[in-house]
Amino acid sequence: MQIRTRATWALCALNFFMADMQAGIGPFLGVFLQHHGWHPGPIGSVMTAGGIAGMLVTIPAGAFIDHTTKKRLTVVVTGLCTVLASFLILWSQTPLVVTASQLATAIAGAAIGPTVAGMTLGIVRQSGFTAQMGRNQAWNHAGNMVGAGLSGWLGWRFGMTAIFFLAAAFGALAIASVLRVPEDAIDHQAARGLEESGLEASGTNDAKTAARAEGLRPFLHHKPLLVLAASLACFHLGNAAMLPLYGMAVVSAGKGDPAMFTATTVVVAQGVMILASLAAMRLVARWGYWPVLLMSFAALPLRGALAGSFITHWGVWPVQALDGIGAGLQSVAVPGLVARLLDRTGRVNVGQGVVMTAQGVGASLSPALGGWLAQDLGYAAAFHVLGAIAVLSLVLWIGFGRAIRSASAP
Repeated sequence: MQIRTRATWALCALNFFMADMQAGIGPFLGVFLQHHGWHPGPIGSVMTAGGIAGMLVTIPAGAFIDHTTKKRLTVVVTGLCTVLASFLILWSQTPLVVTASQLATAIAGAAIGPTVAGMTLGIVRQSGFTAQMGRNQAWNHAGNMVGAGLSGWLGWRFGMTAIFFLAAAFGALAIASVLRVPEDAIDHQAARGLEESGLEASGTNDAKTAARAEGLRPFLHHKPLLVLAASLACFHLGNAAMLPLYGMAVVSAGKGDPAMFTATTVVVAQGVMILASLAAMRLVARWGYWPVLLMSFAALPLRGALAGSFITHWGVWPVQALDGIGAGLQSVAVPGLVARLLDRTGRVNVGQGVVMTAQGVGASLSPALGGWLAQDLGYAAAFHVLGAIAVLSLVLWIGFGRAIRSASAP
């Protein structure tokens, strides 16, 4: 029990510091490139290139995490790659270098999600997974909030360059945190959804059959998983571009300091995400996964309408609060639902990769779509269109609700 407690606290610390491992300098990238003469369209396109790269490697990354027993080393390598990729942009802002940096960051970010989810499942098992993911995400959002606040202050005080050095410091602390997870605390069979039971412990032939991982073909016929993936793809097609675009919209209108306002957009959203992720644990236990994800999908169309109507410094509060509700609920409910749907298959992390790929499809296309809409039609029109696209996630989730409810009851 002492080893498990130490491991769970190390997981919380890892989630606190790993924000920059997932997104590099995140929403500050758009403002940084804008300051160096880039326009919204090319900024969105280079973000999309990174998103596509991450999308292509997510499923293979999940399969790798299912098989490897070197999960801690995977986190170390991805952390180093992300820090080095961020410094590439600081060294040069040419399209080739920026694109290469975004590709490396996206690939590393694609690996870190299934890795941490697999480690968590291997430490706390299926019964404790949703609760621990809630704690993980609360710490992750707190890390995002603190990092964004520090980035905003450092960028205002010392210039945007200081943000890159803060990202490097967070990366180093994330690596130190994962090394605090005891290796023997991770059950690598449980981490892939083959949790040991009394049958397996007996060593019978039936147990060996039960412990064999399923093939990948069943994923093509797993209706609840496919509906979840499609809904998330539509959601992120509308969602991913809003945060950087809103910062760029307000700054370009002369209504906010570039570093401080961008930091505020992140701090507000992450503060709400902390509360939403903690609430998600209790809501899932009481109602199941379907209504919790329904609430998260419903937040985005309203967010798009508000963002398009109020491009001003105070608009960050309602716009980013809705971002916090949607993303906070999903950060707990999505991996928990995937783990529930694929329990006993031995392919949980591949499933996480499938869902992350669907999210990546939407998220990778969103910046390019939003950027060119903003450049050709204006920021307000871009927000309204992105919010309207997100309605598709609600249509899918409600239309196929019966299939999901039966698989996601409390």
